Amino acid sequence: MSKYATGKHSKAISDRSGLEFPYREMVREWNGSFVHYTEYEPKQPQLEPRPVGGDGVALLNVRTARTEFPTPDFLPNNPFSITNGNKIMTVSFPDYSTEAQGGELNYVRFQGVKSAVGARSIEQIELSSTLNANISATATSITLSAGDGSFYLEPISYIVIEKINSVTGLYENEVVYYESVSIDVGTSVATLNNCVRGTAARFRGTTFSNTTASSHLAGAKVFGARAASIDPDTVVTGAQPATIQQYNRFTVTMIQNSTSTTTGGGLQCTVGPLNDRS
Repeated sequence: MSKYATGKHSKAISDRSGLEFPYREMVREWNGSFVHYTEYEPKQPQLEPRPVGGDGVALLNVRTARTEFPTPDFLPNNPFSITNGNKIMTVSFPDYSTEAQGGELNYVRFQGVKSAVGARSIEQIELSSTLNANISATATSITLSAGDGSFYLEPISYIVIEKINSVTGLYENEVVYYESVSIDVGTSVATLNNCVRGTAARFRGTTFSNTTASSHLAGAKVFGARAASIDPDTVVTGAQPATIQQYNRFTVTMIQNSTSTTTGGGLQCTVGPLNDRS
C-alpha cells in the first residue's frame, strides 16, 4: 500500500508570501491556503457570528400596580399649640411644603400623640373612637361610642373605619363622609348622619381611589379627620423673586374654645392622610 513521504528534506512555497519554507513547517488555513506557520491567520470570527436572541421583556412573576398611600410624617417635639379663648390649634410642621406645592394639606389625621394639650385629651386630638353598634354596608347613620374622640368630631368631615380581613390579614378600611353629628344627651353616643359610604378624603391635593363600603362590627376602631388650613410665612429673599412663601406650620379648628395657653403632644406625633392603609 502506497504512502506519502514525510518531507523532512522538502521545501514548499507559501500561498501567501510566495517564499520558500521547510515543508514540515507549513500549515493549511481554513480557506485552503498552504502557508508557513508564521503567516497563519485564523478565520475572522465575524464571518460566523453566533446567533444572539432578543432581550427579555416580559417578567415571569408579575402583578398589577397599585397607588401607594402617602405615609404619615413625624412632627417635632410638642407640635400642638393652643391659646386661651381660641378654637384654633397651631401645628408645627417645619418646611412641610414648597411654594410650588402651595402648602395644601386638605384633611389630616393625627396619630401617636403622647400627651394632652391643656384640657384637650389625646383622644380628642386624634379623634379616635369605636363603633357603638354593628353596621351594614348600606347604613347611612353610624353611631360611635361615647368619648372625646366622637364628641369633638368636626360637624362635616370624614371618618375611617378600620377593618382587617380575617383570612388574608390585609386592611380593608372604609372611609365615610358624613354631613352632621348629633350627640345623645343621656348617653353621649354620637350619631353621624347622611353618611356617604366607601368614599375617600383628599390629602396634599390628591384624591385617592374610593374605598369599598362593607359591614363592620361593634367595637371597630374609628378615626376622624380634621380640615387643615395653611399658615405660611412670607420671607424676603434679597433676590428674585423678592419674596417666597415658607410653610412651617398649619392650623386646625377645634369645636370649643381653649381654656388655657399651652403647647404639648409629646415626641414623635405624626400627621398624615385619614386612611394610610390600602
